[in-house]
Amino acid sequence: MKVAVFSTKAYDRQFLEAANFPTQLSTEDTSAHQYLHELVFFEPRLSRDTAILAAGFPAICVFVHDQVDAPTLEILASQGTRLVVLRCAGFNNVDLQAAADLGITVVRVPAYSPYGVAEHAVGLILSLNRKIHRAYNRIREANFSLEGLLGFNLNGRTVGIIGTGKIGLILGQIMKGFGCHILAYDVYRNPELEALGGKYVELPELFANSDIVSLHCPLTPETHHLINAETIEQMKPRVMLINTSRGALIDTQAVIEGLKSRKIGSLGVDVYEQESDLFFEDLSGEIIQDDVFQRLTTFPNVLITGHQAFFTEEALHNIAETTFANITDIEQGRPCPNEIRAQPEVEAEALVR
Repeated sequence: MKVAVFSTKAYDRQFLEAANFPTQLSTEDTSAHQYLHELVFFEPRLSRDTAILAAGFPAICVFVHDQVDAPTLEILASQGTRLVVLRCAGFNNVDLQAAADLGITVVRVPAYSPYGVAEHAVGLILSLNRKIHRAYNRIREANFSLEGLLGFNLNGRTVGIIGTGKIGLILGQIMKGFGCHILAYDVYRNPELEALGGKYVELPELFANSDIVSLHCPLTPETHHLINAETIEQMKPRVMLINTSRGALIDTQAVIEGLKSRKIGSLGVDVYEQESDLFFEDLSGEIIQDDVFQRLTTFPNVLITGHQAFFTEEALHNIAETTFANITDIEQGRPCPNEIRAQPEVEAEALVR
């Protein structure tokens, strides 16, 4: 199938081309496939302005910040596109109802790097606790003072995990290895987390008793700004807050106020509510216009990474393989297990976990 690939970076092309047409196929590797789809790579993001690039392509491949709203889908449909392939898990950037009305099928990659994301969350926790990012910069300037670098033992501390799907479970396993107590909240209980000794509680109890709160839940109308002025007030003083899930789970302005009042002791985020104008691009020579984001970067107890928690070799390989398996299923008329359709919010919440 001829596929227009939007938001292409060098690493996307590398892994997609390697999975599409492996140069060496081992006879012992039964998981290897030669898909042989026709790929055309475009650097720009998909939007109603760039959709014309997909003219004549029956399929397009997009990422988290591509604009797949109703007007864009209408342009795509008028040009012959019948398949939207998401090379990511989240699909809040896609108007699924509009796609269905236009006869466009939408598929995604539901899981590709649960270990990578959970391990990145742990990296943020360790760096913030022991001030590793600050110590690194000090040593480069020959400043060997320990003032301001005091941390705490993770052993015996309580970690609150909101969202206990695959990623939340793995984080629980890792933090249990550190000797932490695990509190959890989710619409659906995970028996594997309970087997670790994790205790499910309501959110107010989790906030009140957790030294570290880590978010691993989908973005839905119910979870939008889950962390806000009211919930921050329920938290322990000097709490560490971690978000490697969706930027809009956090009300950034409320978090800034929490940092200023010292209610929040430290913040580690890999996602940001308005990240689509920032992340995945080199803006080092530009003037950042987002004053809220710029204020966030001024705090010494804030660590921000640019949506890289998923970014591992294993994840990019899995994304590419699943992407082409999805395309091939649709092309050959087979049922695709990763097809997504418009549905009630409660079902959508269960799906994206």
